[in-house]
Amino acid sequence: MGKIIDQIKAGKTLVSDGAWGTFLQQKGLKPGECPEEWNLTHAKEVFDIAKSYIDSGADMIETNSFGGTIFKAEKYGLADKVFELNKAAAEISRKAAGDKFVLGSVGPTGKILMMGDVSEEQLYEAFKVQVQGLEAGGVDAIMIETMTDLDEARLAIKAAKENTSCEVFCTMTFEKTVNGEYRSMMGISPTDMVNTIIEAGAELIGANCGNGIADMIGIVEEIRKANSEIPVLVHANAGMPIYDDGKTVFPETPDEMAVLIPKIIDAGANIIGGCCGTTPGHICRVREEVDKK
Repeated sequence: MGKIIDQIKAGKTLVSDGAWGTFLQQKGLKPGECPEEWNLTHAKEVFDIAKSYIDSGADMIETNSFGGTIFKAEKYGLADKVFELNKAAAEISRKAAGDKFVLGSVGPTGKILMMGDVSEEQLYEAFKVQVQGLEAGGVDAIMIETMTDLDEARLAIKAAKENTSCEVFCTMTFEKTVNGEYRSMMGISPTDMVNTIIEAGAELIGANCGNGIADMIGIVEEIRKANSEIPVLVHANAGMPIYDDGKTVFPETPDEMAVLIPKIIDAGANIIGGCCGTTPGHICRVREEVDKK
């Protein structure tokens, strides 16, 4: 099967999976429950989510490990289970993926370096345990995602590069400012991101969450102005969230998302998948559009 990066270098556009969090809630995950604990207690439900994306035509699926550092786990009394939770997450997705790729999901810790919440050493160690668990469970790549702070992203990449033999990818989350520019919560632009996280060792970069696919086109174009070579991944939300009857709803249908797939490929995206609100139906339509290009 080789590496994901090799397939991109060979000219392929690849399809990733869609949302996990909203899907887990549909399966019965309650507010205040630890999503990662489901890898041990509800493995079948987690497997079903992973498999549904493979069945929809995804070339790769993530793992149910987004909040899998000790900083999140300790809030649920699971600090001693970090390695086990991540390994189980990887094993479930590995089983579902068959001969497709598995991306080990690594999200932000919720700790802010510049506020003195945590030291660089503590962050590095937290990511190290998580990525080692993911590799032990069989992931192909470490997918560091939804980052807003460059220093945290850099430390996560370093931990993955130094403690696993996996490919290492990193995406950040940007939102559109009133001036029409894209910035992370910490004020980082896509241009700022590019050199820092490539120098840190990321083999693929990109953006996830925060935007529907329409705004992701602008983000990819900005990344491409800064670097024309680095592989780029996009996981877009199903549109911008709206609040309806006390619930957050992502309104973009699979067909609405599909219309913009050719444009995001033309902008320079190499891997396209979904984030909040996207379903196997969305991924199925992404697959159809990618196959037409």
